[in-house]
Amino acid sequence: MSATVHAADIHRKKLSPTDVVDGTPSVLPIVFVVDDDATVRESLELLAQSAGCLAETFASAEEFLARPRVLTPSCLVVDVALPNLNGLDLQKRIAHRVDMPIIFITGNRDVPTTVRAMKAGAAEYLTKPCDYNVLLSAIRHAVDRSKRVLREEAEMRLLRNHYASLTPREREVMELVIAGELNKQIGGKLGISEITVKAHRGKMMRKMKARSLADLVNMAATLLSSCA
Repeated sequence: MSATVHAADIHRKKLSPTDVVDGTPSVLPIVFVVDDDATVRESLELLAQSAGCLAETFASAEEFLARPRVLTPSCLVVDVALPNLNGLDLQKRIAHRVDMPIIFITGNRDVPTTVRAMKAGAAEYLTKPCDYNVLLSAIRHAVDRSKRVLREEAEMRLLRNHYASLTPREREVMELVIAGELNKQIGGKLGISEITVKAHRGKMMRKMKARSLADLVNMAATLLSSCA
């Protein structure tokens, strides 16, 4: 099996996991490489470093699966024809890890396998020896996608935590507020005074971090869509 890229073609970018960007410490993205060819693993490690990423290499799918999951921007570059558990089988095992896009590389490209991998959500499917610039671009796009997914997941967790902090009464008030009910109408439906409604409404808005009714409606829609 030939090397995926040539080490001599790669300009290694030396970065530290604690590099600071705009005054804020940043964690470097990780490129996970799974290939049973040591030469390929080495060249892909250098490629990942040239993209400003950390790299972790594994000789088998089983070895990779034993590695604990990390909530760090990442992507997986994996050979299709791995021994025992192959690349497509590995893709099935980690289908829930949408924050880690998969780039397949293969020595023998065939249409059915390509279609199967792409339908299952692969970010890219490349033939060895891979073009340096194409693979580098694929890694960068995959890492950007990972960052976006992780950011959206973090925002959703925060929103759910805000909602979980509401009391049962505050949730009732929230439901009626987003339905367009006025404070007086809410009070009548819940059997409480308008002043009490205003107090609950104020606390609910603060806990949800909503700056306006429009904000609150969008939050409610997001929460509802996540439960669908």
